[in-house]
Amino acid sequence: MISKEMEKTINEQIKFEFYSGYVYLAMAAYFDANDLPGFAAWFKAQSQEEYKHAMRFYDYVYERGGKVALEAIDKPKSDYKSLKDIIEMALHHEEAVTRLIYKMVELAREMKDYMTENMLAWFVAEQVEEEANMQTLLNRLERVKDSGNGLIMLDKELGKRKEG
Repeated sequence: MISKEMEKTINEQIKFEFYSGYVYLAMAAYFDANDLPGFAAWFKAQSQEEYKHAMRFYDYVYERGGKVALEAIDKPKSDYKSLKDIIEMALHHEEAVTRLIYKMVELAREMKDYMTENMLAWFVAEQVEEEANMQTLLNRLERVKDSGNGLIMLDKELGKRKEG
């Protein structure tokens, strides 16, 4: 049986994962509005991946005999200064997710909740990939700078990403 404290913490993370999906969908909408369909597709896939993360936590709560309590999701930011601004925001967002996952791992260890700690190991590894993907995207965007052709090529490459 999952403790009430861990149940509450995971429910907060479920909300944040759904919020993350909403953040990435807002970014996708910006890219769609600015005729960058590859960037839009990439962020739509990222949004779907965050939904899957939320559902992984959701299922875990019920596997452990807990109850999911869904809360309202905050409105994401939708005004951006530049493409670089968006990617930097996405990287910082993933870093925030990592910090939340680490806090849950610390709580699981304090509570000697080895089942939850084991489940969270997947998310710790996933965050390495998430942060690396955003950093790579930022690096590539910085290399492109003001090259229209480079941006078109990057957009085309990003459009090849399959659903998260």
